[in-house]
Amino acid sequence: MPTNAGAHSHNGRSRYPALMAQPAAARRVDVAGIFEALLRNIERVIQGKREQVRLALVCLFAEGHLLIEDVPGVGKTSLAKAIARSIAATAHRIQFTPDLLPSDVVGVSVWNRATNEFEFRPGAVFAHVVLADEINRASPKTQSALLESMEEHQVTVDSRTYALPRPFLVIATQNPVELEGTYPLPEAQLDRFLMRVPMGYPSRDAEVAILDSQGVAHAGVDQLEAVVSAADVAAAADAIVSVHVAPALQAYIVDLAEATRRHPDLVLGVSPRGALALQRAARALAASTGRDYVIPDDIKLLSPAVLEHRVLLGPEAELRGVTTADVVHAAVASVAVPGTSG
Repeated sequence: MPTNAGAHSHNGRSRYPALMAQPAAARRVDVAGIFEALLRNIERVIQGKREQVRLALVCLFAEGHLLIEDVPGVGKTSLAKAIARSIAATAHRIQFTPDLLPSDVVGVSVWNRATNEFEFRPGAVFAHVVLADEINRASPKTQSALLESMEEHQVTVDSRTYALPRPFLVIATQNPVELEGTYPLPEAQLDRFLMRVPMGYPSRDAEVAILDSQGVAHAGVDQLEAVVSAADVAAAADAIVSVHVAPALQAYIVDLAEATRRHPDLVLGVSPRGALALQRAARALAASTGRDYVIPDDIKLLSPAVLEHRVLLGPEAELRGVTTADVVHAAVASVAVPGTSG
């Protein structure tokens, strides 16, 4: 991950003078301090996964949603629960199953005999952090119940609209290998996730540390205490909007999206929503390191997590064993990085 120090030369001047901005609101809110407090707290229970934890927190600060996809037992649910526990905010877990109904997610209006009127009873989506566990095990109708809440941060039931709290983060997990009885997420819903992050197996040393930590005094995810408030995260998200993105970098993001749209192995490239998502995530990453301006390294580092799930391979490419990671890597390599002067 890039650091604030990495954005500066040894003489203290920025390596990217053309990309710097005037002092912004991000400096009035200690975004980097809030970020580091969350990172340290989560790493008490999630070991050997610093990059994945950082990406998840960037997603939180950018007010996006996170899809964690990997094989069983690598810490998908633990990471989601650790983020929820680290914020002094409401958190709900929804175990997605084939019999889960849309009303279980968003809520339902019921008749109140005492008042002779319908009364809205909120569903599990009404929380700051919502863990959608094994989201691909629910029916498409139930999956689609999350679409409005993820995109608009609101829920509409019986023609009435109810706002969701800030921050609002959906962390969904899915297992890509046990596909029996699952319903693949449609492209429209995948596009609602700011990032898709694979957990991967821990390193040997990290796995030994995990085994060693399972003693009597071990603090698990459920013992984590909150280190920041929901208001802190919302203030950080507001500050991130003012992080400067130079016109050359905005053109760079658009060029990356267009490179995927022209790629012969894809039938669907990155949408304008994907380009906007990459800019939002880059601003959050920059602010998390103490900068109030984005550099090309931010965009390059985030491209896999933000873009890979937004493209669709053609059938011939799949037969040849091409992956979306291959295509995004090729697209990033094909686009010239903006110069550092001008």
